[in-house]
Amino acid sequence: LYVVAGVAFAAAIAVFYIEHGGPVLSVLGLAAGLFLVFGAIADLWYRAGFGKVKAHVAWKRLTGLPRSAFGTALAHAGLGVSVIGIVAVSAFSTEHVLEMKPGETTEAGGYTLSFDGLRPAKGPNYSEERGHFTVRRGGAEVAETWSAKRLYAARQMPTTEAGILTFGASQLYVSLGDPTRDGGIVVRIWWKPFILLIWGGTLLMAVGGFVSLSDRRLRVGAPRRKAKPVKPVLEAAE
Repeated sequence: LYVVAGVAFAAAIAVFYIEHGGPVLSVLGLAAGLFLVFGAIADLWYRAGFGKVKAHVAWKRLTGLPRSAFGTALAHAGLGVSVIGIVAVSAFSTEHVLEMKPGETTEAGGYTLSFDGLRPAKGPNYSEERGHFTVRRGGAEVAETWSAKRLYAARQMPTTEAGILTFGASQLYVSLGDPTRDGGIVVRIWWKPFILLIWGGTLLMAVGGFVSLSDRRLRVGAPRRKAKPVKPVLEAAE
C-alpha cells in the first residue's frame, strides 16, 4: 500500500498541475511543513500511549514526560511552521504595479483597495505626500492605511514609507511610486500570505530550546574532585 499511496500522491500532483499550472513544488513544501508539525504532535501522542491505555493513564504519562521531550516537539513544530510560511510566501505572494487616481479601486489577496487621494504633510526634517487607502472585503470596510513618499530637505533624499496591514498571519503592503502627468500616481501592492509564520516558527523553535535547557537531565555542571581515600592508621602491635 505504500507504493499505491505514492502513486496516488503523484497522480494528485499531476492533476493539480494540469488544472492550475503549478506551482507543484509548493505542495511538497507544504506537505513537508505539515509533516513536521503533525509528527511532533504524534511523537508526544504515542509516547504517552493515547489509544493504547486509558485516557487518564495516558494523560499522566504525558505530563510525566521530561521537558526535553516537549522542547524537541516544540522545536520540530516550529521548523514546520517556518517552512509553511516560507513556501506560502514564495509560491502564493502577489505583486501589482499600477497607476491609480483618486476613487479608483484594485484587488489584492481577496481584498479591495480604494485610493482616496494624496495629502501633503510635514515632519521634523522632511516633507511628504501621504496616500490614503481604504481596504474592503465583501463590500465592508475592514481597514485603512497611509503610504507616504518623503523628501528630506537637508540631503534631498527621497524615501518611501509603505503602509502595512496585518490580516491574521498574512500582510498587505502598499507603497507609492512616482506621480504621473494625468494626476495619478504609481502604486505598488504586495500580498504576502502567511508571512508571519516564518517569524512565529522561529520563536517557537527558540521556546523549544529554552524548554529543553530547563530539563535538569541536560544540565552540565562543573566536575567535582574525587575525594582521596583516608588511609587507616596502623597502630603498633606492641
